[in-house]
Amino acid sequence: MINLVGYLFDGPRLLAGWVAPARPAVYAVLSEAAPNRFAVIYAGQSSSLDAEGFPFRHPQAHRWIARAGSKWKVHIACYDVPGGTSAHRGMIVNSLIAAYRPSCNRVNRGSPTLQGRG
Repeated sequence: MINLVGYLFDGPRLLAGWVAPARPAVYAVLSEAAPNRFAVIYAGQSSSLDAEGFPFRHPQAHRWIARAGSKWKVHIACYDVPGGTSAHRGMIVNSLIAAYRPSCNRVNRGSPTLQGRG
C-alpha cells in the first residue's frame, strides 16, 4: 500500500506483466527513482481498468517508459473509490495532479488536466 494525497492505493506493482482488473478505479503510474522510492509521473481514472490498454497499449505508455528510463521501472498503484462516481474519481485525480505535478499528464492553459477515459 502507498499513501497518495491521503488515500491508500494498492501497490506499487510493476506495470510490465500486470493484468488490469475489470473495475473502476483511480490509478497512479509511478517511476522507480531508487529501491522503494517512487515518483508519480501520471494520474488517471477509468470506469474499467481493463479497457485502458495496460500495461503498454495505453496512449501515454511511451511517455511513461521514456520518463522512467525503462519499462522495468514503471509501476502502478490503484485506488478503488468506494461507491465513487466518475466525477468523484476525477476529483481524486485532480488532487493527485495538484500535489505531484506528474510530468506525463497533459497541461492545458498552465494547469494540469485529467488525461484518459471516464
